[in-house]
Amino acid sequence: MCSLPMEHEMELYKYIWGVLNNMKCKLYRINSMPDHIHIFSDLHPTICLAEYVKQIKVASSIWMKENKNFKLFNGWQTGYGAFTYSDREKQIIIDYIKNQKEHHKTETYMEEYRRLLKENGVEYDEKYLL
Repeated sequence: MCSLPMEHEMELYKYIWGVLNNMKCKLYRINSMPDHIHIFSDLHPTICLAEYVKQIKVASSIWMKENKNFKLFNGWQTGYGAFTYSDREKQIIIDYIKNQKEHHKTETYMEEYRRLLKENGVEYDEKYLL
C-alpha cells in the first residue's frame, strides 16, 4: 500500500507528467489520494498499456524513494486498473478525476473500483482486490 503525502502531490504530478511526455502520451488530468492515483491520458500507439504502467511505476517509485518529501512511500501495489473512454466522455472523466478528494468523502477507493469494474462489465475475483 502506498502512502502519498497530499502536501507534496504537485511534485509527484509534475514528475509523472514528465514520464508521460517521454512516452509521447498526453496528460489530461491527474489526481490522487493517500492510497491511490488517477491518471487520465492518451496512450501513444508505440506504447502498450503494460509498458505505460510499468514506466510510470518504476520511474516514480525510484524518484519518490530518493525524495525526502515521500519518506512514507513504500511502493505501488502490483496491480492496476485501466479503462478506455470515448471522446464524448472526456470532459466528464476530467471533472471526475479533478474532484477525487471530494468524491472519496462518500465512496472509498475499493467501493469506487468495484463499481467501475461492474459498470464496465469487467469480471473479477475478490481475492485479487486488496
